[in-house]
Amino acid sequence: MMRSLFLYLSGAGWARAFVTHFFLSRRAARRFIAGETLTEAVDATRALNEKGLMVSLDHLGESVRDRAMALQAVDDYLELLDVIHQYQLDANISVKLTQLGLDIDESFCLDNMRRLLEKAKEINTSVNIDMESSKYTEATLRIFRALRTEFDNVGTVLQAYLYRTEADIQALAAEGATIRLCKGAYKEPADIAFPEKSDVDKNYIKCLQLFLTPENLAKGAYLKIATHDPKMIEAALTHIREHHINADQFEFQMLYGIRPETQLELVRQGYRVRVYVPYGTAWYPYFMRRLAERPANVWFILKNLFRR
Repeated sequence: MMRSLFLYLSGAGWARAFVTHFFLSRRAARRFIAGETLTEAVDATRALNEKGLMVSLDHLGESVRDRAMALQAVDDYLELLDVIHQYQLDANISVKLTQLGLDIDESFCLDNMRRLLEKAKEINTSVNIDMESSKYTEATLRIFRALRTEFDNVGTVLQAYLYRTEADIQALAAEGATIRLCKGAYKEPADIAFPEKSDVDKNYIKCLQLFLTPENLAKGAYLKIATHDPKMIEAALTHIREHHINADQFEFQMLYGIRPETQLELVRQGYRVRVYVPYGTAWYPYFMRRLAERPANVWFILKNLFRR
């Protein structure tokens, strides 16, 4: 029930206006968000890099329906790529297609993605296309495949809670794609997504095992194992060890502010770990989805909110 409530609030305009008005809300969001400015994002990235952690930077924003706003988002990301290059950060960028104009025009969005990929290619980094709700799954994969014919520095996301993901991950792995596998953070109907967490977990492990095969890895397929769940991490490590998969053929990914000790422990064990670092003023929907994923975070935040 708590998960459904937070997912509803993530898209409620009245709630956004109410919550973002208060200083304490912004302070609470800082558990999951590096800050509202590029400078704060750079500082957070540097600190993580110093600990041996890679970073994926997300300038928060989504559901843009104005061309000027979408073009501004592109400019913001181009500036971010310049900064990554300037400070030699071990980082790439993550983008949402609805922030780049997918709801306006697909070809417009595709052109915006090309601009980012060209710049990222120049500075020897990559762009990951975030997956949004199931409404956008087909269009996201269509754009991803189109871009892969032109660029080799683009990846995208598949969500284990969708029934279709098993087929999608097999196809994309066989194509040698770069994929972030996560569980999924949107409210989806039971006719297209597993309603029970236990079934999502089983599908996550199944999809991971289907992707990480010698045949797929030989084609250049690369998996970003995005989970904080100790059981999923252990299942991944078991498969990796049993199949003698090299550490440069995959990476773990975790969100900023969640299980930092687990992140460092995996690094100590010799694994690649990338932290997803969001920043910007449009933090409200992202914050609500993080609370929905694990409502216990609400109590953690309330306990710590008034501590110095």
